[in-house]
Amino acid sequence: MLEINGLTKTYGNGVRAMDGVSLSIPKGMFGLLGPNGAGKSTLMRTLATLQYPDSGTIQFGDIDPIKEPKALRATLGYLPQDFGVYPRMSARAMLDHLAVLKGLTNGKERKQVVESLLEQTNLKQHANKSVASYSGGMRQRFGIAQALLGDPQLIIVDEPTAGLDPEERNRFHNLLSEIGENVVVILSTHIVEDVADLCPNMAIMNQGRIVAKGAPGDLVKQLEGKVFAKTVAKADLPEMRSRYNVISERLVVGQVVIRVVAETNPGDGFEPVPADLEDVYFATIAEGRQAAAAA
Repeated sequence: MLEINGLTKTYGNGVRAMDGVSLSIPKGMFGLLGPNGAGKSTLMRTLATLQYPDSGTIQFGDIDPIKEPKALRATLGYLPQDFGVYPRMSARAMLDHLAVLKGLTNGKERKQVVESLLEQTNLKQHANKSVASYSGGMRQRFGIAQALLGDPQLIIVDEPTAGLDPEERNRFHNLLSEIGENVVVILSTHIVEDVADLCPNMAIMNQGRIVAKGAPGDLVKQLEGKVFAKTVAKADLPEMRSRYNVISERLVVGQVVIRVVAETNPGDGFEPVPADLEDVYFATIAEGRQAAAAA
């Protein structure tokens, strides 16, 4: 169990990236959703001991990562948004090098671990190519391979599927599902479908705060019967926004399908539609914008 209590972080430019973040994260896949700039990467970097919070506490089992960063790193697998590689090193050599840094000093054992991870991430046939030459999906799979070195109990992946094509994204989902059964895996993303497909527990972060948390199905149930849709002309959008709580807009063949949240059917041609996790996300973010505008 990972326990996070009251984390705050304000950067030198005055941006408050974390504002009292508290979460309890059990074993399994945990999704952290939020728009760009919500503070997700700041939280991930803090959990990975790459920076310290201004205040608050973190506890992972018996480890206090703030006081014992080396102890946490020994059991951590981390895939950041962007990671550098040595341009001329093959994937096999790079993974072997990183394994040494992780403390796998026994050559025979290290070779077995490296070959097993290359197999698990479907990279064995490309193991002698340089990672710098890999496609985006292959690089992400290599990123997961290096994150799994040392049998980590906490794995953090930050925006792992951004830019992947559908086939690579599906392959990456399957890989994450496999490794997420017996350890804590935090998936930080702005892609709602990633969380809907993979995570039994989740939270939504916006403007440095946790604004919703729970099981995706439970969060969706809270909106059941409250989501309505209508197709309108683009010219009518300003009026619709002023009259209704519009949470999303989607352009379809020159017209716009809008979805609104209301306690009862607003009429005016709106039809009830089943709620989904995307509605939860958009409604939560829209509520935050409205609160900020009113402040």
